[in-house]
Amino acid sequence: MAKAPVRRLKVYEARFGFHDSVVAAPNQKAALDAWGVRQDLFAEGDARVSEDEAAVKAALAHPGTPLRRAAGSNDPFGLAPNLPDIPDAPRKPKAKARATRPAEPPAPPDRSALDRAEADLAELETRQDDEKTELDRRMAVLEKEIAAARRRWRSERKKAQAVVDKERSAYRDAGG
Repeated sequence: MAKAPVRRLKVYEARFGFHDSVVAAPNQKAALDAWGVRQDLFAEGDARVSEDEAAVKAALAHPGTPLRRAAGSNDPFGLAPNLPDIPDAPRKPKAKARATRPAEPPAPPDRSALDRAEADLAELETRQDDEKTELDRRMAVLEKEIAAARRRWRSERKKAQAVVDKERSAYRDAGG
């Protein structure tokens, strides 16, 4: 009886989408058939002979069966891929609430300069009012003087006009 020939198996690896895959096959064509792919991934550089010892050991335990794991992870290869173990995102520590004293209100600004300026303005307005009152009083006196002068002028003019009329009449009567 002849001994069955020992098949030499090579382990090939490729990436399909989100999974890395390895398969133990006697040649590249058998590896492509195991993956169910028609195009030559080896010619395109998308598949190659695996050098990862853990991948070789897992693939040789299941010859002709593609084993998968999540792409880029270091998880072991299996018949069904597992989701990679991703550590939780670091959490920001909660800020500790500190008891804070309310800030003291700022001291009110110094009003002394404003008060002095307002007092000076009030004094100036008082002086102006007093001066206007004095000018109004003097104006009233002057208006009375003007009215008296106008009355005097009218009276004097009437008298002068009467003299002129009398002399003109006398001149005309004299033949002039």
